[in-house]
Amino acid sequence: MIRVMLVDDEQAARERLRQLLGPIPNIEIVGEAADGEQAIERIVELRPDLVLLDIQMPGCTGLEVAACLPAPRPRIIFCTAFDQYAVEAFELHAVDYLLKPVNRVRLARSIERICQGDGSEACGGVERILTTLRSRTTRLLVRCGEGYRVIPQQDVVYFVSDAGLTRLCTADRAYLLDPTLNDLEQRLDPALFFRVSRAAIVNLNCITEVVPLIGGVAEVVLNTGVRLEVSRRRVKDLLQRLGGEDPARETS
Repeated sequence: MIRVMLVDDEQAARERLRQLLGPIPNIEIVGEAADGEQAIERIVELRPDLVLLDIQMPGCTGLEVAACLPAPRPRIIFCTAFDQYAVEAFELHAVDYLLKPVNRVRLARSIERICQGDGSEACGGVERILTTLRSRTTRLLVRCGEGYRVIPQQDVVYFVSDAGLTRLCTADRAYLLDPTLNDLEQRLDPALFFRVSRAAIVNLNCITEVVPLIGGVAEVVLNTGVRLEVSRRRVKDLLQRLGGEDPARETS
């Protein structure tokens, strides 16, 4: 049995998908979501095998939903009313997508191809898409009590690794999240974030002061009053970044 979740901001579109899935054997619809944030919470909660995921939605787009999901991710069939999304966002045939209005035969073929195979092509395609989206991912999934919350990148003041846990800190509170700092460093927008040490990544827009210290290290003072150490080998790059220079260009 293939456990399927439907994600679309239009109820009529979700109803149509239900009707189209009805005659397909071994399909169980386990849930629905009407926007990106609800989709992330319900996918994490229900752990479906397959998600039919709309691209254009309020809150988070379908691409951002996929980027926020913790591993292991479900298999995904993207749905879109605009063919240019498929051309621009995907390496064609690496991940399946359906143009709206969804066709019953095309839907059945997509499910058969993705879910009856070993899934390696589809999963690899999702990873390639997410790799290209990392610098454009604008939201992060954090734990909030027994559920999850989506935090816009611009609201993050800094990330810190503490006793094996990764904390995302905003101006008013801290949250736990699953990715390590190494994972986040690859995913975050490099124009907005900088790794000041092995233990911290900061939002460049939140730095109010850089204080040199003995031994070549430094501290950054953030707009929340938090002070974080900058390792010796990162001080020069940080100053260049704050001055609008690209360190990679300097060495090329």
